[in-house]
Amino acid sequence: MRALAGIFMGLIGLVLAAPLAVVAGISLNQRKMMLFPPQGLSFQWYGELFRDEGWRNAMLNSLSLALCAALFATSIALPIAYAVWRWNSRFARALHAMGSTPFILPPVITALGFLVFWTMSGFYGSFGAVVISHGIFLVTLPLITVSLGFAGIDPAYTEAAATLGADDRTVFRTVVLPMVLPYVVSGFVFAFVISLNEYIISYMVAGFTVETLPIKVFNSIRYGYTPVMAAVSVVFILVALVAFGLVGRFGDLPRLLGAWAPKD
Repeated sequence: MRALAGIFMGLIGLVLAAPLAVVAGISLNQRKMMLFPPQGLSFQWYGELFRDEGWRNAMLNSLSLALCAALFATSIALPIAYAVWRWNSRFARALHAMGSTPFILPPVITALGFLVFWTMSGFYGSFGAVVISHGIFLVTLPLITVSLGFAGIDPAYTEAAATLGADDRTVFRTVVLPMVLPYVVSGFVFAFVISLNEYIISYMVAGFTVETLPIKVFNSIRYGYTPVMAAVSVVFILVALVAFGLVGRFGDLPRLLGAWAPKD
């Protein structure tokens, strides 16, 4: 039975890895064609990704946007999660519920709402509009992870700190924040990776004014397929692997994925 389970899991891994292997193989083509198996091996398309000004600017736009949006989303999620944990008021719970709604709606509906709002306000096509839109859309991710961090804090620690004379601000800075910091970083990483790959909201809010890597790939398809697009995909995969690897190394990954530690 265990052997059958191992074979089954191996087949699932093979199915999941096959598209990645094809994309990686295409990115190594020596000729300017998207062929698999690759004809000749060359890393020239990765160099083209960094040498070409259009691709380089799109990469910088994507990284800047993802960093700012993740920071914005995390800065919203942390005080909301803290208010729910500390006071559990109706207003705090209402904000928490609102922060969980963006992922309930289809992304295209949310993107259309942002499109109408930014067009009416006169900020359509601006970098700031894209950052705020991404941050609001992705706030659910850090909100969930940070809330898990607060839920795992043993009240005995904060009570002991308060008994020793620490005020609320000192308790938060010296006891609470260090305990939830891995969850804050995890939420930031999740938002960063999703924002890096997000296309619909970027396209609806900025069109081609703020050209990110996903939009650049879409634009390049109109002029023909090149291995550079496969190289971009491989870079995306490597960034995601590194980011989630750091979360797995320094964060509580099993609990973030839904596993709760057994009670003593």
